[in-house]
Amino acid sequence: MAATTPAQAEAEPVQSGDWPETDPGKGLSASEAAARLARVGPNAIAEQTVAPWRQLLAKFWAPVPWMLEAVIVLQVLLGRGLESLVIAVLLVFNAVVAFVQEQRAKDALALLRKQLHVNARVRRDAQWQQIAAEQLVPGDVVHIRAGDIVPADLRLLDGAVSLDESALTGESLPVDAGAGKPAYTGAIVRQGEATGVVTATGARTFFGHTAELVRTSNAPSHMQSTIFAIVKRLVVFDLVLVAIVIGFALWHHLPLLDTAVFALMLLVASVPVALPATYTLATAVSSQLLAHQGVLVTRLPAVEEAAAMDTLVSDKTGTLTQNSLRYAGATALVQGADENAVLRAAALASDDATQDPLDLALLAPARERRLLADAPVRSAFHPFDPATRRSEGLYSVDGQPWRAMKGAATVIGPLCHLDAAQQAALDAAEKQLAASGARVLAVAAGANDALQLLGVVGLSDPPRPDAADLIARIKQLGVRVCMATGDAEETARAIGAQLGLGTRVCHIQPGAALDPAQCDLYARVLPEDKHHIVAALQKAGHVTGMTGDGVNDAPALRQAEMGIAVASATDVAKAAAGVVLTDPGLGGVLTVVRAGRQVHRRMLTYTLNKVLRTLEIVVFLTFGLLLTGHFVISPLLIVLMLFANDFATMSIATDRVHPSAQPQHWQVRRLMGASIVLAVLSLLFAWGVYVWAQAQGLSLAQLQTVVFLILVFGNQAGIYLLRSNGPLWSLAPSRWMAAASIGDVIIVCLLAAFGVLMAALPGFVVGMVLLATVVFTLLLDLLIKRALFRRFAIA
Repeated sequence: MAATTPAQAEAEPVQSGDWPETDPGKGLSASEAAARLARVGPNAIAEQTVAPWRQLLAKFWAPVPWMLEAVIVLQVLLGRGLESLVIAVLLVFNAVVAFVQEQRAKDALALLRKQLHVNARVRRDAQWQQIAAEQLVPGDVVHIRAGDIVPADLRLLDGAVSLDESALTGESLPVDAGAGKPAYTGAIVRQGEATGVVTATGARTFFGHTAELVRTSNAPSHMQSTIFAIVKRLVVFDLVLVAIVIGFALWHHLPLLDTAVFALMLLVASVPVALPATYTLATAVSSQLLAHQGVLVTRLPAVEEAAAMDTLVSDKTGTLTQNSLRYAGATALVQGADENAVLRAAALASDDATQDPLDLALLAPARERRLLADAPVRSAFHPFDPATRRSEGLYSVDGQPWRAMKGAATVIGPLCHLDAAQQAALDAAEKQLAASGARVLAVAAGANDALQLLGVVGLSDPPRPDAADLIARIKQLGVRVCMATGDAEETARAIGAQLGLGTRVCHIQPGAALDPAQCDLYARVLPEDKHHIVAALQKAGHVTGMTGDGVNDAPALRQAEMGIAVASATDVAKAAAGVVLTDPGLGGVLTVVRAGRQVHRRMLTYTLNKVLRTLEIVVFLTFGLLLTGHFVISPLLIVLMLFANDFATMSIATDRVHPSAQPQHWQVRRLMGASIVLAVLSLLFAWGVYVWAQAQGLSLAQLQTVVFLILVFGNQAGIYLLRSNGPLWSLAPSRWMAAASIGDVIIVCLLAAFGVLMAALPGFVVGMVLLATVVFTLLLDLLIKRALFRRFAIA
C-alpha cells in the first residue's frame, strides 16, 4: 500500500467546514491556530462529573451506613438521644474523611491523566511538529501513520490507511481510507500513512468523543477480590454468632431492641469500611510518586499487580539496547556487486520521512559515500510494515519499473527464488553478521519479474550501559527476564549472552506448543507472536509482564497482567498497557515492581489486621454476653471503636515498608490461618485483662470502657506487629501513620480518663491496659510472629 509522507503532502487548498481555506503545504499559522483554539476550545470532551455534594451523600447510601442509620433509629426509639446523636456525628465524620481521601486520590489521577495524552503530527507555519491532540483546531493539517490513534475528525488529502474503527462502530473489519475519505476520532491506524485536514474537534466530532489513553478499570483487583472473599467468610461466621446472640437473648428475655442494635453492630464490625479509601489512597499515592520517577500508571490495579509479576518479557530495541542503530557493514552475495552496491540498494529502500531509526542508519553512510547522487526517480515508497516485514522503494530506471527492497532474510529470500546454493550463502552471511549481535537485513533489487538478492547489511545496536545491571537487579527480586526480538537466532543469542539473560533461544511455531521454562530468548518474533508468548506463560502459571511499543503489541499488552508501554510506544500501545514508561530502558520496571510490592505489603498489613481484629471483636463480644449475661460494650462505644480503628487503619496507605524480595500472591487460607492463631491469642489476652479489671471492683459501665480500650489499643498494636516480618521496631512508620497512632491513643486515653461519651476510668487502669497491650504485643513479636509468618509463608 503506497503511503505519502509528510514531506510529500502537497495539495490544492481545501475547505474545512465553515473555516477559511488551509494551504496543506503550509498549514495554519501559530496565531491563527491560537485564535481558533480560543473560539472552539480544546479538542476534548468535558467529562461527566458528579457534583461533590452528590458524591458526599453517596457515602450514606451503602450497606454499612444503612446498618449504622438503623442503629441510630433504634437508639432514638430506646430514648437514647445522646448516643444516637454521637453515632450520627461519627457517621458524618467518617463519610467526610472517606470523601476527602477519595478526592485526594482523584486529584492524583487527574495529574496522571494530564501526562497521558494523544500526540498529533501537525503542520503549522510550514513546519511539521508534534503537539498534544487537545490543541488541534479545525483546519489543521495532520499526518497519521500505523500505530496512531486518529486525534480528530479528518478528511484525508493523500496517502492511504487501514483504520480499525471497532471501538467506535463495533465493526471488526478494518476500513480502507484514502484521499477524500474521512478518518474519525478514536480510530486506530493499522497500516499505511496519510495526511488530512481537521474537520471537527471535541464534542463536534462524528462520534462525539476524543481518544483517551487512560481507562480506569472497574474490575476488582486480585487484592480486592481476596479481601472480599475473606469478608464473606467473616460475615457468614458473624451470622452464626448473631443467631446465637438472638437465641440467647430470647431465652433470657433480654430487651429485643438492645439485642437488635447489638446484632447490627456485630455485622458492622466485620465489614471493611475503610477498604475502598485505603486501597484507592495507597495505589493513587504510589502512582503519583511513580510519575515523578518516569512511570505513568494508566490503571490503578496495575500497581498492585506488579507485586505478583514473576516473569518479564522485554523487547530488545530501545529497551535493552540504545536504539541508536549504526551501519556495521555489508556482504555482497552476487557477482559484480560490492559492499557499496548492497548499501546503495538498502538506502533506496529507505526514506527519511518515516523517521525509522533503521532507515536513517542506512541513509547516513550511503550519503557520506555519495552513493545516492545518481539515484533514480522514485514513484512510490512502501514503509516497513510488521505484517510484511519489509520496506520497498519503487523507481523508474531506463523507463522501466525497478524495485529496491530490504527486510528479514526469511521474507526477501523467497521473493528472489533462491536455489539451494544461494540460500546456503544467504544463511551463512546472515549468521556471520548476527554472531556479533548485529541486526541483519537482506537486500534485493531489480525489475518486477527479476528481483535479485544483492546481499545482507548489518546494523549494530549496542546494549544500553545500564541494561545488564538492571536485569540483574530485577532478577534479585525474583522476576525472570526474557527477551523477545524480531532478529535472527544468532543476534538474539549474542545480545542475550552480553546481558546475562541466557542463551536458550525459542521460535514461535504456528500451532506448536511452547514451553516457556526452556526459553530465555525468543527470536524472529512477529508482533502477534507476543500474545502467544504471554498466553503460554500464563498457562504455565506465571504472572507475566510484557513490554511493547507498536500497534500490534496492544493485544499482548492487554493480555499480560503487567502490560508495559516503553518510552517510544505508539498511542495504541499506551492505551492497552497498564503502565507507561517515560524514560528508556528497564529502570521504570524495577521502580514499579518495588512500588507494587510496597502497596502489597501495606494492604497485607491491613488485611491481616482486619481479619484478626474482626475475629477478636465479634467472638469477645458474643462470648462476653454468653458468659456474663449482659452486653460487655455499648453500641456507642462500638461505633467509637470502629471509627478510631478505621482512622488509624487508613494511615497504612502511606506507611514506610520494605518491598518483598520475591513476587507476592494473595493466599486466602494462609491469611486466615495466621489471623486465626493471632486472634485466639489476642482473645485470651483480652479476656485476661477483662478479668483483671473486674477484680478492681469496676462498675459495669466502667468495664465497658475497659473493653473499648482493649479493642482500640489492640488494633493499634496489631498494625505495628504485622507491618513487617522483622522486629516491629526495625522500621520507623511514616509521619502520617505515627501522627495518626499517637493522636488516636492520646484522644482515647483522654476520653476514658475524663469520662467523655463513656464511664470514666482511673488513670491507673487506663495506663495498665495500655502497658499490658504493649507488653503483650512485644511478646507476640519476639516469640510468635516470625515463626507464624514462616509457617504460613507470609512475606
